[in-house]
Formats: sequence, structure tokens, C-alpha cells
Amino acid sequence: MKIFIVEDDCILARELAAFLERWNYKTITAQCFDAIEQEFMECNPQLVLMDINLPFYDGFYWCSRIRQSSSIPILYISSRNDDKDKIMAIAQGGDDYVEKPFQLELLKAKIEALLRRTYQYKVREQIYLKEGLSFDLNSSRMYYCGKAVELTKSEQKIMTKLSENRAEIVTREELMTLLWSTDEYVSDGTLTTMISRLRSKLKGICGEEVIQTKKGLGYFV
Repeated sequence: MKIFIVEDDCILARELAAFLERWNYKTITAQCFDAIEQEFMECNPQLVLMDINLPFYDGFYWCSRIRQSSSIPILYISSRNDDKDKIMAIAQGGDDYVEKPFQLELLKAKIEALLRRTYQYKVREQIYLKEGLSFDLNSSRMYYCGKAVELTKSEQKIMTKLSENRAEIVTREELMTLLWSTDEYVSDGTLTTMISRLRSKLKGICGEEVIQTKKGLGYFV
């Protein structure tokens, strides 16, 4: 997903871009504030972060211009906290509004919600597990910072099951049944070894525990 950042505070714009890119978003930062519409059409993003106080024309103006040719989600980021500004933002075609200063995690949650509503199918394909680490349900491939992570067929099946049931416990019995369907006999001890190796592999890549254990019940991510 590509995000177009329209923010004239260079320090904040760089901070937003760096943060979003750590979560595998591509970012384009506006350069010519008298030609925002042209830059928007050239970069063809899936979401716009729009400040209101801008040189030449304000964010309301550019939002209305973009809305003449596109229905992509536009999220306002502004220090204006008056209800009239928020009403104007929505009236001009904005989808949501975040007041400065804001927590980057809040902004990320707002972005994910907008993308989920707008591109539900595409977002559902990619499950984000940790910062920089994602699992593609369609291809059963793991990625870290955009690079593919080598997984065995059994590890792919385990990660598919865990990712499809994100934050829910998947029992050992469910995983063993899943692996048996591949004509590979998996004993209780074999599954323990598989999970241990997979957990170590993922921790070695991203530095964090990805697969969690619920003692006596099963696993979750």
C-alpha cells in the first residue's frame, strides 16, 4: 500500500514516512505545495495523509480537488481541534481526522481501519505479525522488511493456520490434523520440535517472540 503524505513540516513528514515504512508501507512525501493534485495523480497512492495548514492552498481545497477524480481514503492530520474544522474536513470528502500531536500507533490504527474498509480483500491477504514481519495468506509466504523468509511446507501450513486465527488459540490437535493431511505423519514430539524450530527462526529474524504458547491449550500469534 502506498501512502501520499501532504505535510509541510519537513521533520514531521520524515518521521511519518520512516514510521510507516517500518510497517511495510510505501510513502511519497509532497514536494510542491502548489501542485498537490498533480503529485497525487503521478504517485497514484492508496491513501492520503492531509495536513490542513499548507502553503498556497489549505488541505480542504486539495481534498475537494482530489475528490473530483478519486474516492481513495483521505485522513486529515491537523493541529486544528475545533469541531467546525472537523465538520469541514468530512464535508470536503475526508474520511477521518487525527489531531496533532498524536501517537504514531494511533495514526497506524486509523490508517489500517481505513485501508481495511476500502480495500478489505487486499488487506486480508497480508497479516502483520510484528514490526516489519508479515505473512501472506494467498501465497503462504513470510516477509520481513519486504524480503521473503524461507519456510518449509510444514512451517507454511502452521503459519497459515496461526495467521488465519490471529490472537486466537490453535490447539496442538488442530495443527497435527492439518499436518497429517499432507501425508506426513506428525507425532506429538515432532510437532513440538517443528514449533520450536519455527519459533527460533522467526525470533532470529525479527528479534521478538512471534509464536506464543498457552500452556496446556496450544499456540497463537
